[in-house]
Amino acid sequence: MKKTNYIVLVLVVISMAFLATACHKKKPPVIEPPTTEQNQMGTETMTEHPPETVKPGTEGALTEMTIDEVTRQLQPVFFDFDKSDIREDQIAALQNNASILKKNPTASVLIEGHCDERGTVEYNLALGDRRAKAAQEYLVSLGIAESRTSTISYGKSRPFAEGHDEDAWRLNRRAQFVGVKK
Repeated sequence: MKKTNYIVLVLVVISMAFLATACHKKKPPVIEPPTTEQNQMGTETMTEHPPETVKPGTEGALTEMTIDEVTRQLQPVFFDFDKSDIREDQIAALQNNASILKKNPTASVLIEGHCDERGTVEYNLALGDRRAKAAQEYLVSLGIAESRTSTISYGKSRPFAEGHDEDAWRLNRRAQFVGVKK
């Protein structure tokens, strides 16, 4: 065999070997979902702890939620008729709101006091103010700086539920939380 033929044959074999390995795609690893037993043993799922948002230019860094995301997670607190004291069944909502604010230290909150349609405008503005301040005081007692909170009363002017019955009135007697940037 001539030397040039031998060189050409070697080059062809090397080229074929290179092409065969370069075109071969690796299969992605198979990730099995956790079993029920693993979940019960403490394996966290994405629904239990959603991923944090990342600011552009800080790839991989954990950051706070946007103000809109904070507002969506803040829960309203409901009140009894003609009352402004925090009900036992509403404490969990305030604890949730305090937890969200602690995780987002640059967010502040506007607490809106609302009432149902019964009563005078003046009376409901005062009652809405007491409700907003009661929610504010409770957040402060949970460790949220008062400087991160503000209150406003809308009285009966911004109902959540339209209607003239107890079902609507129950939803309108509330303190509503709106996240704001410091």
